[in-house]
Amino acid sequence: MEYDVLVVGGGVAGLSAGTFTARHGLETLVCDAGGSLLRRNAHLENVPGFPAGVNSRQFLALLGEQAENAGAERRETRVTTVQPTTEDGPEGDGGSDGDDGSDGPDRRRFRIETIDGDRLGADYVVAATKNATGYLEEVDGVDLLDRGKTFVDADERGRTGVDGLYAAGRLARKPHQAAVAAGHGAEVGVTILEDDDRPFYHDWVAPEGYFSDRDRPIPPGCEEIGEAERREREAASLEAMRDRFAESHPDDQETHPSLREE
Repeated sequence: MEYDVLVVGGGVAGLSAGTFTARHGLETLVCDAGGSLLRRNAHLENVPGFPAGVNSRQFLALLGEQAENAGAERRETRVTTVQPTTEDGPEGDGGSDGDDGSDGPDRRRFRIETIDGDRLGADYVVAATKNATGYLEEVDGVDLLDRGKTFVDADERGRTGVDGLYAAGRLARKPHQAAVAAGHGAEVGVTILEDDDRPFYHDWVAPEGYFSDRDRPIPPGCEEIGEAERREREAASLEAMRDRFAESHPDDQETHPSLREE
């Protein structure tokens, strides 16, 4: 299977990046092996928009729902290998097309394999795991930094030394905070849109006439909506939030792996 963007890691940074790429037309897959640190958090109290804090499992579930609503596909699996391809296929093996003669995963910039044996292709890969980097071992040009934990050397926008490969959130040496991870994931998503030459100004829903009444074209990524549409969307959002927060999230808080009973 082929995607425009494959995100490795279904935590805050990965879901945020996937939301932005999917929302603006890039076919996006988020591979989630579980283990987001938010699942260990007792109560999330430093994320914007929740003055009394929020159940961290609920917050993570909302991020996942938002990514799916934007058009991203999510899959519970662990990525084992990311390998660049050449014009002839994966480096070192000559490559191949799909069995039916159509273009296969090797036609994309990267070939990705999962622990389930799936073979995927993507033009852009976002590494958004916390510190796991074993799946990047076959990618020449990725600089890994050992600071007690392993990080990927990337610029402020998440670009690594390999075209099409990005790092987001904690793995990119960003501060270990949910709000920072969300922001950096979004920034990486927007960076991919820019690097893909997608027409994009910013992601904004404006009131009707905001641009057009000034004889300005509506910028790519924006839309104008009238008052009736605004009220309809607000009502839907209020109903959704009341439903999501009617009861506590069913998942229990997890603990550190070293404290789990055998």
